[in-house]
Amino acid sequence: MVRAAPLLLLGALALSLAGCARNEATRMAGLYAPRPSALAETKGSEAIEGEKVALLGFQPDASGADAFPLRQSFRPSFTSKLAGRTIAVSRISDIQLADKEVVLTFDDGPMPGKTLRILKALDDYGVGATFLMVGRMADAYPKIAQAVAERGHTIGTHTESHANLRSLDDEAAMAEIRAGQISVAEALQPIGREPAPFFRFPYLADRPSLRQRIANQGVVAIDVDIDSKDYFHGAPSTVKERTILDLEKHGRGIILFHDIHERTVDMLPDLLASLQARGFKVVRLVPGGAPLLAAAKSAPAI
Repeated sequence: MVRAAPLLLLGALALSLAGCARNEATRMAGLYAPRPSALAETKGSEAIEGEKVALLGFQPDASGADAFPLRQSFRPSFTSKLAGRTIAVSRISDIQLADKEVVLTFDDGPMPGKTLRILKALDDYGVGATFLMVGRMADAYPKIAQAVAERGHTIGTHTESHANLRSLDDEAAMAEIRAGQISVAEALQPIGREPAPFFRFPYLADRPSLRQRIANQGVVAIDVDIDSKDYFHGAPSTVKERTILDLEKHGRGIILFHDIHERTVDMLPDLLASLQARGFKVVRLVPGGAPLLAAAKSAPAI
């Protein structure tokens, strides 16, 4: 596969990565409005180009992209005070959370300068998460995708270009889903890994026919119980406090974050500390009996 220059590709994706939740102003109309672009959040001091700090044993290469991990043999144990049980998931009904159990999920990446710092925070607290990756982002930044897998986290998919699947007919929507699966699988192939058969609908915009079609292929749609709304502009503390407040109301749940926002990176250590202090446990989701998603271009479309 011919890969576009990452920064150019990121610009092309700026609108399609607009977000996974509805803007409050259009909620009643059932319309989905874009969030601020990922490109805008990566300019200036936040850009990966020229970044000199080493995180997780990574370092920028000459082109400014994140280099392959220097400590490839590292495997987190996920046995910390905050770490909870592991759930093998073959169908959505397998995800049955007890009180004070949460699942951490991160959509839209991988993102230079941010995803690695998310991994650092997860490492520091010894917990696992699920990353739902956009195909074009994994294609542009495969070594960051590989880093997520090498740290022991679960990787699912989030379409090829972050399209709103409600705006497409079923065949076009399934082609977009499959293209994303292939791109993420190809990004992981050099390290012998494959994405889990987990999927999240961009903008949470599903419909019954699409849910049924992916379920027929053993792909699990990962839903959301707690929306951190980290796509809204605001202080990291606001994201944390909103998430904790919703968690205290619900008592448990799958939390939606995005590893493309600086505010999410900044608030995550404090959030994890708050979860630990409140007696929550972070549950890992891993594939159950369903086969993983292969990268072969000749694989049948779902």
